[in-house]
Amino acid sequence: MFSKNQLGFFYMFISICAFSVMDVIVKWTNDYPVGQVLFFRGFCGLIPILFIIPRERYIDFYKTSRPLLHFKRCMAGIIALISIVVALRNLPLATVVSVTFAAPIFTTIFSIFLLNEKVGFYRWLAVMVGFIGIIVISEPGFSSLNFYFILPIIFCLGLSYVAITIRRLSTTEPVWLIGFFFSISIMILSFFTFYQNWLLPNLLDLFLLSMIGILGGLANLWLTQSYKLSEVSLVTPVKYLALVFAIIFGYLIWDEIPTTKTLIGAILVIASSIIIFRREIVLKKNLSLSRHE
Repeated sequence: MFSKNQLGFFYMFISICAFSVMDVIVKWTNDYPVGQVLFFRGFCGLIPILFIIPRERYIDFYKTSRPLLHFKRCMAGIIALISIVVALRNLPLATVVSVTFAAPIFTTIFSIFLLNEKVGFYRWLAVMVGFIGIIVISEPGFSSLNFYFILPIIFCLGLSYVAITIRRLSTTEPVWLIGFFFSISIMILSFFTFYQNWLLPNLLDLFLLSMIGILGGLANLWLTQSYKLSEVSLVTPVKYLALVFAIIFGYLIWDEIPTTKTLIGAILVIASSIIIFRREIVLKKNLSLSRHE
């Protein structure tokens, strides 16, 4: 009934919706320590993953030949996760989401050093435009020495390294195994923060905290499925709806109105990531033609 591209678009859309709602819940549950939020993100994030492990792998699903690379991916992911949680709780929602769009910029830079990729003029231009956008968004924070404006950038750095490691891991490791190790590592780390005044949640908060993990796990799976079913060029632009959702939720729940600088900076960052994205498509098409020859 539906084409693969339509299904891919649908999976991308619900993935962005899930991530957006998760961000709102993280900000909403501000009374609970970061470590407690990490526990629910890790523990409940395992639930969707357990449903997609192949039946024949139940006995040895955890086995891997690349433990060091998994460890690096988990550490970078944890740093990114902690940064985004703290940032969401201390900055306007639209500001945080705007800066997170800069992740492709750092991925491009990391790919030079970690994957020995060559970056041409257009992608370097995109990197420059993106950095200008980040400066425009964060300038008030830097001028007043607000540390929290650094956290979304740290998130981008961590997420970019995660993207590089997943690119390498995916050549031999299934998606569910990568997600499993990440969720387990989050949960283990959270145990070391148990002494930091964890609170006994009421039923509503227990549901909300659990949804952080479930939505995070589902969003990652839906995102992966979207890229499998559809051309990346058709579904990736949908992710910028996250900024629209952030503006709407921020205004309705916390009376946050994005500043002009935030919107201008967001436009520059989005333009930068689109340029990088389009150049990636061109390069991949050229490589594809070469192989067919």
